[in-house]
Amino acid sequence: MAYNVLLVEDDRQISGLICDYFSSKGELAVTAAFDGRQGFDLARENSYDLVLLDVMLPHVDGFTICREIRRRNAVPILFITARGREEDILLGYDLGCDDYVVKPFLLAALYAKSLAVIKRSKGMVISREMICGGIKLDPVRLTVTAGGREVELAPKEFRLLKYLIENKDCVITRDTLLDRVWGTDFDGFDRVVDNHIKKLRKALGECGGQIKTVITKGYKITEK
Repeated sequence: MAYNVLLVEDDRQISGLICDYFSSKGELAVTAAFDGRQGFDLARENSYDLVLLDVMLPHVDGFTICREIRRRNAVPILFITARGREEDILLGYDLGCDDYVVKPFLLAALYAKSLAVIKRSKGMVISREMICGGIKLDPVRLTVTAGGREVELAPKEFRLLKYLIENKDCVITRDTLLDRVWGTDFDGFDRVVDNHIKKLRKALGECGGQIKTVITKGYKITEK
């Protein structure tokens, strides 16, 4: 049985490539819309397993569509857009998207993400909690608890914490964190890592002390 996907993308070439690739795999059946108004009408009138949503669309932008969809149901929403600024990504998550993919992207990666998001939404993925001392991170449900208290983290801090826990007790340089968390195309300063570590420690409260600064080298996370 194929899952039903709504694709709202005004670039017909990109839309065609996605539709053709997804169709060739057989598990995802795509309905394409080429402007925001058409996409919103389809989302309102039909039931889908996933919505792939561009941001910059004619008539109605993707952020508005996401906001309106979330008022009605919890269908998974995955943004695919050229708007890769951190504030845009954070806005997408604040509005309730399940993932945010910046163009250009690999079709294989988009397909894998789409299928994973659908399966997660249907409870078909087993949660595997990551535990480090008083910190628990659920990479499936995207939740964090510290000292038994649920913690709200911005996407960047969540990915930063996840990478540190995956490499528990190892010293991770700022350059490595920039590469693994921000991406190889990041052209800012490594001071941004320090700022996000500061925010992460504050959010984790007493458990924030588990993130250690290694002078002149970087950071590591430990059990205590």
